[in-house]
Amino acid sequence: QVQLVESGGGSVQSGGSLRLSCVTFGYAYSWSCMGWFRQAPGKEREGVAIIDNINGRTEYPDSVKGRLTISQDNAKNTLSLQMASLKPEDTGMYYCAADFRRPCMLGTSQYKYWGQGTQVTVSS
Repeated sequence: QVQLVESGGGSVQSGGSLRLSCVTFGYAYSWSCMGWFRQAPGKEREGVAIIDNINGRTEYPDSVKGRLTISQDNAKNTLSLQMASLKPEDTGMYYCAADFRRPCMLGTSQYKYWGQGTQVTVSS
């Protein structure tokens, strides 16, 4: 059974940093596409970073460009999200997602496999 397990969430003040990690269990191959998504209370889930593990392409929405960095360590089967200069509007539940289909998109509908999420809270 495939499982994605996130960790690293927490509470920080505005301007602070956090590093999220996502480990895949039960899948022996490399995913084609992986991403990080967040959902704030009362809002739809949105993509904040995706990576194409075939060609290394990454994509971010304008709201997080320059502040969030996604990376993949295939040897450790771990996806990371380095977050810096955090703002209160970055608050939400952060989910890791993966799929073997390409092309890799920021939309949620492409991804079949999801983790349970890790909470990030940024206070002003």
